[in-house]
Amino acid sequence: MLLKTLLVAGARTAGIQRFLRTISTSETKINTLGENNNSARGVANDNYFAMVHHISNIVRRDIYLERTLNKMRISSVVDSQLVYRVLRSCSKCGVECFRFFNWARTNHPHYDPTTLEFEELLKILAQASNWETMWKVVHQMKDQNLPISTPVVSFIIEHYGKKGLINQAVELFNRLKNLNCPQTIETYNSLLFSLCEVKNFQGAYSLIRRMIRKNLTPNKRTYSILVTAWCSGGKMKEAQEFLEEMSRRGFNPPVRGRDLLVDGLLNAGYLESAKGLVRKMTKQGFVPDVCTFNSLAEAVCKTGELDFCIDLFNDVCRLGLCPDIETYKIIVNAASKAGRVNEALEVLHRSTEDGHRPFPSLYAPILKTLCKQGQFDDSLSFFIDMKMKGHPPNRPIYTMLIKLFARGGRYVEAANYLIEMTELSLLPTPQSFDMVTDGLKNCGKHDLAKKIEQLEVSLRGI
Repeated sequence: MLLKTLLVAGARTAGIQRFLRTISTSETKINTLGENNNSARGVANDNYFAMVHHISNIVRRDIYLERTLNKMRISSVVDSQLVYRVLRSCSKCGVECFRFFNWARTNHPHYDPTTLEFEELLKILAQASNWETMWKVVHQMKDQNLPISTPVVSFIIEHYGKKGLINQAVELFNRLKNLNCPQTIETYNSLLFSLCEVKNFQGAYSLIRRMIRKNLTPNKRTYSILVTAWCSGGKMKEAQEFLEEMSRRGFNPPVRGRDLLVDGLLNAGYLESAKGLVRKMTKQGFVPDVCTFNSLAEAVCKTGELDFCIDLFNDVCRLGLCPDIETYKIIVNAASKAGRVNEALEVLHRSTEDGHRPFPSLYAPILKTLCKQGQFDDSLSFFIDMKMKGHPPNRPIYTMLIKLFARGGRYVEAANYLIEMTELSLLPTPQSFDMVTDGLKNCGKHDLAKKIEQLEVSLRGI
């Protein structure tokens, strides 16, 4: 058993050493290409993120993570950016993130943690309900005179509420002065959210009265939290009465009350009621707020009711709604996924008529659907049109096109996209090179396959 353990440990160490040798070798080759070479920077970025991914896997899975990290000998690259990226990547592992953060601080004297890493760790620990450890980190920040920002405090208060720990949420809210954090409308809203989570509506009303005494004007989220809480309990009438009461007191909601009711019904999961209310509004000639419409459109599209969404979109536009780019993105994406390219193109053209330049994530679903339907020539024409009228294509767009054309047996076009990608200083993935070269060889295009292989060698130095 001991021999087996030693063999496993030896293999793991050897694997780590190979990984580090690969990174150092690649970095040496990059440096020889010159600092201003865009392709070289692309390789450097790939190696850096590969290292972040490797460290994150160790933090998530290795029982003896400190020992394994020490064997990697990465002291020269441990800085605020690396620690923050690893913490973000391991956001669901509270204790492990705390161990990694302590390892970075204790084993690397040159590393001085900033507020960014501390606050990210606080959010991770709150999300994992590691409250005792979270307060240890808070005291460490106080010892270093580092302030805690309002968004982080609000995040913790809301997670106390989600776990039903309302007493702790109230206590934290009352102790904000000790943390050098003011009681703003954002923190009030977070405590209001926590009170509504435990159905303490009496406390919620008391908190609103306290806000008014402190001369804090309720904003849209204040109303939205309470209306959503009422709607969750099926008490729409009470929600309407609450909005009317606030209007009588002179604290008018920032948007119309009906929009807040629609948002509240959507947040509470009552989609059919929200649809009915919006339909009633449009028949009476009222136009919903664009954010409210976007929320409804997204919820409706998820249920597959595309016809209802498009009809409603046309109705509200006739009544005077000015769609934003998020509106077009929701409908284009939904229509494309449903295979209804004509409707997606129609909405896309309407967005360009409104003065919006198409961006990659807006026209990518249409390209994907055209390729899946075998309409490769149409997708080529559409892509050329987008390059002329829209924002420049990015790396994910080219990677998607290469994959889809290769799967469709259009290897020459895939190779052209790969070459075009490199001309724009966008580094293709190794999988893209392999897919194109293998496909070209299988269809007898050996000269072009050799050219693609030489291109990969010149870019990656392998």
